[in-house]
Amino acid sequence: MSTFQLTPYLTFNGTCRAAMTFYQQCLGGELMVQTFEGTPAAEHLPADADAQQHVLHAMLKTDEFLLMASDAGMQEVTKGTMVSLSLNCTSSAQIQDLFIRLSAGGTVTMPLEDTFWGATFGMFTDQFGIDWMLNYDKEPQQH
Repeated sequence: MSTFQLTPYLTFNGTCRAAMTFYQQCLGGELMVQTFEGTPAAEHLPADADAQQHVLHAMLKTDEFLLMASDAGMQEVTKGTMVSLSLNCTSSAQIQDLFIRLSAGGTVTMPLEDTFWGATFGMFTDQFGIDWMLNYDKEPQQH
């Protein structure tokens, strides 16, 4: 099986930008922030400008680590749902295999599907209550 990258993924209730900016000030690195505005995900949020400016996806990256995060959108964030494990897979076969194996006995919250960002993506809570996100970028992303 090819190597994959395991990354912590943090979820916030509207404070993602402030939190990731703080982490960047403390830890260094390059911060990328994408808001909901102008994306297909925005149609699931209230139309007010504040909700549209919440963070759909953020990445803080250095040579040593990658930290990803977002605001929850319409979902409530509680202490147990603030951190997920994100696997960035290297092939279509790998994401299919890992999704089936890791989600066995758990609850699929988003089946594997193609996304507007050019990836195959899915989410589930495993049989032990841990939240997972699996992603396979079909085309390598330019950073």
